[in-house]
Amino acid sequence: MTARLPGRLAAVFLITLSVSVHADPVDDIVHAEIARQQIPGAAIAIVKNGQIVKQAGYGMANLEHQVAVTPDTVFQSGSVGKQFTAALVLLLAADGKLGLDDPISRHLAGTPPAWKKITVRHLLNHTAGLRDPDDILKLNQNYTDAQLQRAGSALPLQWAPGTKWAYSNFGYQLLGILCTRVGGQFYGEQLRERIFAPAGMQARIISERDIVPHRAAGYDVVNGAFKNQEWVSPTLNTTADGSLYLTARDLAKWHIALDGDQLLGAAIKQAMWTPATLKDGSVVPYGFGWETSPTLERRSLWHDGAWQGFTTQSTRFVDDGLAVVVLTNRSEAQVDKLLELVAAHYLRTAR
Repeated sequence: MTARLPGRLAAVFLITLSVSVHADPVDDIVHAEIARQQIPGAAIAIVKNGQIVKQAGYGMANLEHQVAVTPDTVFQSGSVGKQFTAALVLLLAADGKLGLDDPISRHLAGTPPAWKKITVRHLLNHTAGLRDPDDILKLNQNYTDAQLQRAGSALPLQWAPGTKWAYSNFGYQLLGILCTRVGGQFYGEQLRERIFAPAGMQARIISERDIVPHRAAGYDVVNGAFKNQEWVSPTLNTTADGSLYLTARDLAKWHIALDGDQLLGAAIKQAMWTPATLKDGSVVPYGFGWETSPTLERRSLWHDGAWQGFTTQSTRFVDDGLAVVVLTNRSEAQVDKLLELVAAHYLRTAR
């Protein structure tokens, strides 16, 4: 069902579209698509052969205050953040502080007997068989790491570790807890020191209490009207399954860093981008925090995210030297459609 925009908000989109008269084709593509999907605002960044060739904002970062999106607008990452957690795990493994085939019980206290065969690798590639404790947790309640771990451990495994694949936010929440314990400080601080700062990124863990310049508001559409994102407790907004503030420019800098080997060595990137192999020998198109299935029939590495009124996607086209980032501030937006429209333009013009 297509929601109808209230007249005032429809006017905002018409005004937004009107400024694209002299824009390049990509601006026209984005303006048209966010109007079609009724997305309040979006930011994009394009990296080609290690250089940012475009970064731009469209629409509204905040509808109440009529603040426009810019390349500096701060969005929530959703599960795009998983690739940073995975990178941190691999850095700690390179330090010798853990092994990918270590049982997680070696690093996490109080794990149940059913978890004794779950390894760090299983958490990274979603083959642990864990169930997400969504029906147990209350999103407006705070949880300690121990309480969060205990909630998930109360549920039976879906299958023996390594035998099947199923996406698991809880697995990455456990990786954050593990990184905090193994690394000796909060995993978010380790991300800042080891990844964000060296890459020149301003990304950080979500904190709705802090003053965050250029922060976008997240929106849902309910019965045809925009509503602010629902409130989530502070601790559930700091877990390692995708709880970051970042900009399109931040992700562009991340892609540029990934083009070289200074931040993450070649072995770490190869590990992240190698599809998982199950015990029966079958291959799953997911590495460590990265999807590995094709996009637009091209080899690609990507991830999307959805959380608190935001939808995001970041994609690397392996053979084309191209990376495309799209961030939006509406839940249930077809962010993949928007990204593919933008990417298709650059892939066509590169021929």
